[in-house]
Amino acid sequence: MNAQGYALLGLTALVAGLVSIVVFAILRFGAAARDSRRVLRDESGQSPLLAAALQDAIQKLRAQEKATAERADASAQRAEASERLNTQIVNSLTAGLLVVNHGGDVQILNPAGRKMLGIADFTGSRLSDLPIAAAPLAAAIDECLTIGQPIVRRALEMPHAGAVTHVGVTVSPLGPAGNASPAGVICLFSDLTAVVELEEQLRLKETLARLGELTAGIAHEFRNGLATIHGYGKLLDPSALPPQFKPYVEGIRQETNAMGQVVTNFLNFARPAQLSLATYDLGTIIERVVDDVKPEAKQLNGDIVVSGNFGQVEADDVLLRQAFMNLLRNAIEACQGHGVAPDVRVDGTIDQGQAVARVTVQDNGPGVAADAREKVFRPFFTTKKDGTGLGLALVQKIIVTHNGRINVTSGPNGGASFQVTLPIT
Repeated sequence: MNAQGYALLGLTALVAGLVSIVVFAILRFGAAARDSRRVLRDESGQSPLLAAALQDAIQKLRAQEKATAERADASAQRAEASERLNTQIVNSLTAGLLVVNHGGDVQILNPAGRKMLGIADFTGSRLSDLPIAAAPLAAAIDECLTIGQPIVRRALEMPHAGAVTHVGVTVSPLGPAGNASPAGVICLFSDLTAVVELEEQLRLKETLARLGELTAGIAHEFRNGLATIHGYGKLLDPSALPPQFKPYVEGIRQETNAMGQVVTNFLNFARPAQLSLATYDLGTIIERVVDDVKPEAKQLNGDIVVSGNFGQVEADDVLLRQAFMNLLRNAIEACQGHGVAPDVRVDGTIDQGQAVARVTVQDNGPGVAADAREKVFRPFFTTKKDGTGLGLALVQKIIVTHNGRINVTSGPNGGASFQVTLPIT
C-alpha cells in the first residue's frame, strides 16, 4: 500500500472516531434528558403527598394546642372550684378558725371566729391587733409558736361585754411534727359558755336537792317545837300575869309567829317543786305580774315599764309568776329602802340562735355590791334589815327548775339588773 492509501485509511479512522464521539455525546444527552424528565415526573407526584403530610402535621399541632388549652382551662376551673370549696368550708365552720404565720400575721379569721371575738370586721393583719378580750387566745397561740407543740382542748376564759365567755381551744403547729420553729399555727376555738352554764345549772339542781333533803326534816321538827312554844304562849293569860310580864308574853307570841313563817317559807323552798308544764306566752305572764305589783310602785310615786319580745315557753305559770313577782317586789323594796321612787324596767329579748328568751329586770335602787352578787341567791343571805333571805333563793330555784339561769349585775342607772334566761319553744 502506498502512502495515499495509508492517508485515506487514517482519515477514515479519524472521521469514524469523531462520529463515535458525536454519537456518544448525543446518547449521553438523551439519557440525561430522560433522567431529568423522570425526576420531574417523580417530584410532581410527590408534591401532593408532602403537602398532605404538612397539613396533617399542622392539624395535629393545632389539636394538641387546643387540648393543652382545654386541660389548662380545666385545671384553672378545678383550682377555682377547690378555692371556692375551701372558702365555703372555712366560712361554714361553727367553730372559730384562726391561722397565724410564724411572724404573727393573721392569715385566716373566719366569720364564726369574728363573732365569738366580738369583731364585726377585722381589718388588722397582726395577732396583736385582736381585741383585749382575745388576749388569752393570743397567749395560747404565742405559746404554740414558741414551743412548737400542740395545745389540745384547753379551756380559756375571755371577758366579753360585761360577762365571761368560756372557750375551748386547740392549737396545732403547721409543718413537720416536733419542729421547734413551726411555719405557723392553726387555732380552732369554740364557745363553751352554754356547756359551762349547763354544768353549773346541774350542780345547782343537785345542791338544792341535797339541801332540801338535809334540812326539810330538821325544819319540820323545829316547827313542831316552835308550835308547842307558840301554843303555850297562847295559853298564857296576860290579864292573870303581873303587868311587868305582859310584854314578854306578847314578845313570845310575835317571835314564834315570825319564826313559824320563816320555817314555812324555808320548807316551801326546800320542798321539791312539782311542775305542771304547759305552753305559755312569757310576755303575758309578765304582764299579769306587773298588773299585780304596779299599784305598790304607784303608792311610792314609781312605775314599772315592760318592753321587748318574750316568746313562748314551757312553764308552770303559777311558779313562774311567783318568781317574777318576787323579783319585782325585791326591786320596789330596794328603791324604797334607798329613798327613791321606784323606776323598774322589764325588757325582753329573744335569741333564736340559742333558742332562749332573756328577761332583764332593772331598778334604780342601790344595786348589789360586787362581792355579794354570788351570795344573793343563797338561802338566808340578805342585805335587808327585816329580810328572810329566801326570796331570791326561791326565784333561783324556780328558774333553774325551768332549765333556766339567773344572774345579777349593775344596771345602767347604778341599780341592780337581774337577767333571767329561759328556753323557748
